[in-house]
Amino acid sequence: MSSTGLTLYASRAAFGLPDTSPFVLKTEVQLKMAGVAYERASAIPPQAPNGKLPFIDDHGEVVSDSTFIRAHVERKYGVDLDAGLDAQQRAQAWAIERLLEDHLYFAMLWFRWIDPDNFARGPAHFADAAPETERAALRQQMQARKVAELHAQGLGRHAPGRIAELGTRSIGALALLLGDRPFLMGNEPSAVDAPAFGMLACIVTPFFDTPLRRAVEAQPNLVAHVRRMMQHFYPGHAWA
Repeated sequence: MSSTGLTLYASRAAFGLPDTSPFVLKTEVQLKMAGVAYERASAIPPQAPNGKLPFIDDHGEVVSDSTFIRAHVERKYGVDLDAGLDAQQRAQAWAIERLLEDHLYFAMLWFRWIDPDNFARGPAHFADAAPETERAALRQQMQARKVAELHAQGLGRHAPGRIAELGTRSIGALALLLGDRPFLMGNEPSAVDAPAFGMLACIVTPFFDTPLRRAVEAQPNLVAHVRRMMQHFYPGHAWA
């Protein structure tokens, strides 16, 4: 158990990001929003109870999935990350979160894991710790799992241009919803700004060249949102 009592099991800092996973970034930012002390520890998905990161161990209570982690933190520590939002705004925030995590995420995933140049530049290196004779097969297995995941979800059944078109439409919708506000629901950050930051940062990082990155860069308010969140929640990060 950590000295704080709560451990966030995360991926790793890479690709120019504080963490490679948008869901880890979401949870870490929400922990910071809540003012809850925690320690980070590295993990890999097979170590997680449901096979995905992040998960937390809070004084012996293990909670998986970023959405359920938030609910646990709010309930246990008596915080409301949407304080000040009315019922309609909370519904809008939930709809935005679903756009990010159930649609835009999979477009981002395709261009990171399936695009051959980006895969070779980034995720392929996850196999570097394996014996050299096993790396090629391991990389093929990792990529094949993502192909299957994206095919089952549906987005991976489309050609790259169609995937970019759909992702760009979601990016444009998010830009319109943000408008000229500093944060999605107003002048102060709320819970939904965390998944927005996590997803947009993973897309707009200079590490990868993708049509989604160019779509975000064409929306100055989204770029400013990422920069604002990075500077506030990760002030020591070099990208900030």
